[in-house]
Amino acid sequence: MSQVIERPRFTCAMGGAIGTVQALPRAIPILHTSPGCGGNLSGALSGASGYHGGSYCGGQTLPSSNVAERDIVFGGEERLAEQIENTIKVMDGDLYFVVTGCMVEMIGDDVHRVVREFKGGEHPVIGTSTTSFKGNSYKGYDYVLQALFKDFTEPALFKQAKTVNLFGIVPLQDVFWKGNIDALKTLLQKLGLEVNTFFGTGETIDNLRYAASASLNIVLSEIYGQDAAQTFEEVHGVPYVTVSLPIGDHATTDFLQKIGQAAGIDQTIVERVIQEERAFYYDFLQRLSDSYSDLDFQRYATVVGDANYAQAVTRFLADDLGWLPELTIITDPLLPEEEDKLRASFASFHSGVIPEIVFDTDASNVIKHINRHWPQSNGQRYYDGFLPGFIAGSVMERDVAEQLKVPLLTVSYPITNRVVLNRAYAGYRGALTLVEDAISLLVSHR
Repeated sequence: MSQVIERPRFTCAMGGAIGTVQALPRAIPILHTSPGCGGNLSGALSGASGYHGGSYCGGQTLPSSNVAERDIVFGGEERLAEQIENTIKVMDGDLYFVVTGCMVEMIGDDVHRVVREFKGGEHPVIGTSTTSFKGNSYKGYDYVLQALFKDFTEPALFKQAKTVNLFGIVPLQDVFWKGNIDALKTLLQKLGLEVNTFFGTGETIDNLRYAASASLNIVLSEIYGQDAAQTFEEVHGVPYVTVSLPIGDHATTDFLQKIGQAAGIDQTIVERVIQEERAFYYDFLQRLSDSYSDLDFQRYATVVGDANYAQAVTRFLADDLGWLPELTIITDPLLPEEEDKLRASFASFHSGVIPEIVFDTDASNVIKHINRHWPQSNGQRYYDGFLPGFIAGSVMERDVAEQLKVPLLTVSYPITNRVVLNRAYAGYRGALTLVEDAISLLVSHR
């Protein structure tokens, strides 16, 4: 019998698919599911993602077939076709994408057959299966990208040597997705690259439509976006390189060097960009050094997050901020081989810090892992406890932080205790924002 996940930090696959589609410019998700799914998921996506909101034709305006008892008995394909037709009439979009819920999958509705009826029309209609028993929101992201790369991205006769596609950051599931994407796009542009991110500021649906002209795909995750990258390579012949989400000097320098080599950028150009960015980074960071030492800002840290943020934040705290992140709790349900990949990514920290890595989806176990790693006092005067401590996690760690009397910085989904607009933690400059947020919490508790 499978384990029940208490207070999951993700939605079902359809939720991830909705968030992905509505993050695309002028793309409209069409839900083929029973009543209630759209409303519940829009709340989970919008409210728990730093109050992101519904974007264009999302949120509470999501079109849905809302299949009823008659459709369940006799099939809902006719109802879906009707919904697609009416959505195109009422909602002005550049792309319409059908996602499916559990009930219509259980009765065997063929969404692909219905979508084919609209092929060749004035408005592109795509669809894919996103039922919850096929995975969580991260899987929904991959399912959408795979369908788009196969059915929407047009074949390219020629590859542009300096054009790359960037993905692996899951919109809304990464609360800082918009700022992170824009920050990394700006860095890559400084290398002389033309960058398609599909979801970035100022991009249109054409960035996705003509993405096959790229010479390289960059996947910012050891886990997510991998299936989509493999599909892209199979369909369009574009190879991909995998890098972890970079935060701070050490990780971002490694990121630029790896991408520069993979994209064939002259090494002198790469090093020039790195030196310019590092000069900017340390010009600000050194201002903190006196206060950091005099006021003893170093902390023990526990990092709680998904497969992308857990490694990235732990590495930043250890390599750049000089903290001691001795415990990292990764909250995603992963396959054994995926867990092995992530463990390996923790072995190359420049600081030499090797944290204890725990894979646990249950939010209630966080306090147990902390108390096991840093045993609480049993009446002794001196003991090696979690003080001075710090937790980087989600809003689900609020009770734990209050119990242990340590600051909590929310860096991973869900985040409901602050509003996030274009904030970024990725890259050199995003890391400065992360330092400000973390140290400001320490100062505010003095």
